[in-house]
Amino acid sequence: MPSFAPPTVDWWVLLPQMVLVGAALGLLLVSSLTPRSLPGWVSTITSIAAGAVAAVVAAVQWAMWGSTPRPTLAGAFVSDGFSLLLTVLIGAGVVMTALVAHSALDRYDMAPPEFAALLLASAAGAVVMAGANDLIVLFLGLESLSIALYVLIALAGRRASARESAMKYFVLGAFSSAFFLYGIALVYGSTGSTNLSGIGEFLFGSIRETDFLLLAGIALLLVGLGFKVAAVPFHFWAPDVYEGAPSPVTGYLASIAKAAGFAALARVLYVALAEQGTAWSPILIGLAFATLAVGAVMAICQSDVKRMLAYSSISHAGFVLVGLSAVPAASGLAQWTAGGGDAVSSAVFYLIAYSFMALGSFAVLSVVGPELQSPDADASAHSFSRYGGLARRRPVLALAFTVLLLAQAGVPLTAGFVAKFEVIRAAIGAGGYVLAAVAMITAVVSAFAYLRVVLAMYAPEGAADAGEGDSAPAARASRPRWGGLPLTSVFAISLAVAVTVVVGVFPQRLLEWSADAVLSIIL
Repeated sequence: MPSFAPPTVDWWVLLPQMVLVGAALGLLLVSSLTPRSLPGWVSTITSIAAGAVAAVVAAVQWAMWGSTPRPTLAGAFVSDGFSLLLTVLIGAGVVMTALVAHSALDRYDMAPPEFAALLLASAAGAVVMAGANDLIVLFLGLESLSIALYVLIALAGRRASARESAMKYFVLGAFSSAFFLYGIALVYGSTGSTNLSGIGEFLFGSIRETDFLLLAGIALLLVGLGFKVAAVPFHFWAPDVYEGAPSPVTGYLASIAKAAGFAALARVLYVALAEQGTAWSPILIGLAFATLAVGAVMAICQSDVKRMLAYSSISHAGFVLVGLSAVPAASGLAQWTAGGGDAVSSAVFYLIAYSFMALGSFAVLSVVGPELQSPDADASAHSFSRYGGLARRRPVLALAFTVLLLAQAGVPLTAGFVAKFEVIRAAIGAGGYVLAAVAMITAVVSAFAYLRVVLAMYAPEGAADAGEGDSAPAARASRPRWGGLPLTSVFAISLAVAVTVVVGVFPQRLLEWSADAVLSIIL
């Protein structure tokens, strides 16, 4: 009788996911067994501790074995520099989201234990996506992240806008998952494997004619992952979902969820499908063109700060796509490997820099936004008029928001400038001069949208309201009184501003980390 040999499990490699999932399950268990509801600070501290421990464990692992891949579960999951750096980012995102949400849960009528458990579960899915070395495991991580986010948005169900956002995200997410699964099936049918490393070795080691089955599978995989990163034309869900979701959840969607999607995209393209770079690179370049243009143009057309930041997030996704698509002409594996490393490292650097800018920006919106306690409150009330005169009422908060917005615009001495410079440099190094020019032009166009908010904050209040026409009196009447700011949110905003400025002034260390991290995924 043949014996079944189960795969060996390296529990040390899986420790970050175990911490996140264990904290989520433990919190749910304790909250369900206690006769009274747990205080909100218990859930917040649990989330912060779990996110911080996961990030520290990942940093220790990276210090111990560097970028050397350490596979487990029969090679279905791998811990390497790329996954560990993304795990540190995900842990930091959990900490900042928990800090911002602590003072906002009551306003949205969201139960703290359920919110914290869903946040940690989605973070565990994001970690799985960052380290998945098998398409099936990648799909499991993708669904763990997505399903938790669907429910996380719907937790604020007393708000009609939140219910609508959760439903839109769920329906379109189900379609994207179906495309992704079909792509997995086609790639498996063409290569005989779902393991990313196995697919890559098979493609590099075989001489093949044009395989239309494989090309169709690649296209469907790009559709499924393009939805998760809100790349045009798969972006239609993003503005409405970002607008209707609670602001702390929106910041998490725009940063950590997007980073997980791009991490999965980088692994699929550069580990499994590197040999097919000439097939998927033109598609990625086309997606980058469309995403940059649509995100920038639509951002300047918005009269609502939250929707403007939503389209801005789409534009930033275009810059990451510029980095990922910067593949040099196929004149040998050595040149392709060097160019691919530069491309992915620039994209990773951009992801890290933008994640902190997005988390900080939506943290400001969560603090100053006119979100009401009424179940019928409209979450799209972040009009420019409501930010008029903010610099006079809250000068420090307005200054922090200004720094974050200027960083997203790419102003020098900020992380945003270095990130844009790196992806454009990678595109030029690969011969993508037209794409680099379009990226620079759209950066200038997007800057107008950010400067509108800055001018509104520093302009006299009456001047800002005058630009809103007849809606200004109503906005002025509904503007809340400016009381004390929650300390947890202030700490999160300060952390985001500090990272944005420090990385912008001293970017070399993060650039080195990003370059080291991608060594393990570039063939």
